[in-house]
Amino acid sequence: MTLVITLVLHVLSGVFWAGSTFTLARTGTGAATRLVGPQIGAAFIVIVTGGLLWHLVHSGSSGRTEYILLVGAVAALIAAGVQGLSGRRVTAQRIAAVLLAVTVICMAAARYA
Repeated sequence: MTLVITLVLHVLSGVFWAGSTFTLARTGTGAATRLVGPQIGAAFIVIVTGGLLWHLVHSGSSGRTEYILLVGAVAALIAAGVQGLSGRRVTAQRIAAVLLAVTVICMAAARYA
């Protein structure tokens, strides 16, 4: 049950984080000011649950899947840092959007590696 709850929290908060980032990167609206806090909160949840998922599912493994997931995790951490330091700027949202796209691609690809 812990695995399922962790996975659901990871996916839902990740969808919000990436989706809002992609939207703000594209539209550049003033909504960024209101969304930076929730984005950072979602990023925090994604990172914590991602670490727990790694522990529950990939601990002790070092195959192709884990290396792909590691690339995605690093991209997500950098995206969180970019948004945390200058999240209201459209440029920061665009940089984070590219990094989160890498993260999503890695998560999808790791399943079939």
